[in-house]
Amino acid sequence: MAAARGGTRRPTGRPPLTEERKAEIRQEIARAAVDLFVTQGVTATTGEQIGAAVGVSARTVWRYFPSKESCVRPLFTAGIDLIAECLRRWRPGEPLEEVIDREFTADDRLLSVPDRSTVGALVRLTRTEPGLRAIWLQTYDEAEPAFARALATRAGLPADDLCPAIQAAMLNAALRAAVEHHAWHTTGTEPDPATAQARLTATMRSALAVVAEGLA
Repeated sequence: MAAARGGTRRPTGRPPLTEERKAEIRQEIARAAVDLFVTQGVTATTGEQIGAAVGVSARTVWRYFPSKESCVRPLFTAGIDLIAECLRRWRPGEPLEEVIDREFTADDRLLSVPDRSTVGALVRLTRTEPGLRAIWLQTYDEAEPAFARALATRAGLPADDLCPAIQAAMLNAALRAAVEHHAWHTTGTEPDPATAQARLTATMRSALAVVAEGLA
């Protein structure tokens, strides 16, 4: 076919996906992977099954994630940025657990799936699935520098200062321990998502209170 007059070619094919749409697809893949992992196990789940649940090809799944276990990363990382924001907004003299509690109530990004019990089931799977455990621990390993930068900004210290780095390590360990404690002691039969959320928030408040003195 001849080029359009003036030598300009008309665009063909589908328009490129926006970053927002790419993020949505990643979330859809993550949710489908979690559902399959919980119902039939990680070993029995294939990329083809994950893609079919979302309405995309396995090739598309692998374009977004290098492995089936890594498909759950968006659910594990959903709260990192929000918690960092909480730390930057943390006012002197304000209990940290109250800050986190307020943000949990106001913003649903911390657990970005409708069914909180599914997230608990996913965390429980990290006990027996080495691939998922690796992704879970890597998520917290990557969160720590973000927390340290936020704490340094709050304190007016250099980003590489040792004090906020140690505080971030304490906070990171407390958050992971709280989420795991909640998952290990939850059967997944909460009457409703709000109850599951309330119980998780209470557990995290308790953990943060333990380390609050060192973070003050």
